[in-house]
Amino acid sequence: MGGMLALPQGQGPHHVGCTDIMVGHTRQGLFLRLFYPCLLRAGATEPLWIPRSEYCAGLADFTLRRRWCSALLSITIGSCRVPVSWNGPFKPRSGGYPLIIFSHGLGAFRTLYSSVCTELASWGFVVAALEHRDHSAATTYFCTAGAGREEWIPFQRVPQGQKEFYFRNKQVHQRAEECVRALRLFKDIASGKSVLNILHQDWDLSMLKGNLDLAKVAVMGHSFGGVTAVLTLVKEPSFRCAVALDAWMFPLENLLYPEVPKPVLFINTEKFQTPESIAKMKRLSSRNGQTKIITVLGTVHESQTDFAFLPGKLISRIFGARGTLDPSKALAITSQAALAFLQRHLDLQEEFDQWDDLLEGVGDSVVPEAPFCRSNL
Repeated sequence: MGGMLALPQGQGPHHVGCTDIMVGHTRQGLFLRLFYPCLLRAGATEPLWIPRSEYCAGLADFTLRRRWCSALLSITIGSCRVPVSWNGPFKPRSGGYPLIIFSHGLGAFRTLYSSVCTELASWGFVVAALEHRDHSAATTYFCTAGAGREEWIPFQRVPQGQKEFYFRNKQVHQRAEECVRALRLFKDIASGKSVLNILHQDWDLSMLKGNLDLAKVAVMGHSFGGVTAVLTLVKEPSFRCAVALDAWMFPLENLLYPEVPKPVLFINTEKFQTPESIAKMKRLSSRNGQTKIITVLGTVHESQTDFAFLPGKLISRIFGARGTLDPSKALAITSQAALAFLQRHLDLQEEFDQWDDLLEGVGDSVVPEAPFCRSNL
């Protein structure tokens, strides 16, 4: 059953490599998976999709509230792999690659968006998929100084008696601050500062120096990560735009909407959004004509995650309903719309503008804004 996950390879011109980066020995450090254009290497290995058994336990606890199901998940998906080159040699580029910081959704972690991160990297981006430490990941960890003991940070539900907005609002601010710290990390590396990756001594972070264009930086995320991306624009002016996949707008306080200074592309699924959430998105599009809202028909919230590529009724029961649109088609629409938007706002000299129509909701299986008449909400 280990081969049941069929994540697609990137459709762009670059081969894709990935590595894990952890810096710092406290919760205030950073943990991320880096996807990047790489050189072909004989004998390259592919990384596990679920990096360790602890993540299966975290998923079981988050999705089923039954940690004992982790053994079943481990058997079912524990040996699935991502079609990229693990620690593959970085492909140099004169002028550098644009950078995307990616924020995961509630109960997810750094590897569950490998399909979209791989796709973007194959078109010439470096993508840093964060693993947040605000107790919103299914689980995560850091390594303490000295003995290097692992300290795990479990998923935390809203405490009894506490209002969800205040709990999630605190989390979304921490998440956005982690996105900002990630950008500062790459600025440090680009400036020649020595940065120690405490996980992989054999993948030299200094090879990124001269190969990142930090004048062309965007932030992206799904669900809780989508609203994290919006808030990150408020906190750090170096980010030139955001791509928000089915953003969960609930945790963002109203007074911050007028403070969002840059354009956002909202790519929504058909079966998740509410009129209240769309109204919040329209508050931003009414202030900035470059902010776009589109909906991909035949999709559900999980369609923008790797779970869309898992077959089987068992997995559908665990991770939610399946969309009717083919997952590869949904991924293509999402990534092509994102690429067109990124070219426009990062001033890229590419041919991604061939997909500009998608930004207006024009094309197969895509419509402008949010057609609630078409959904079951």
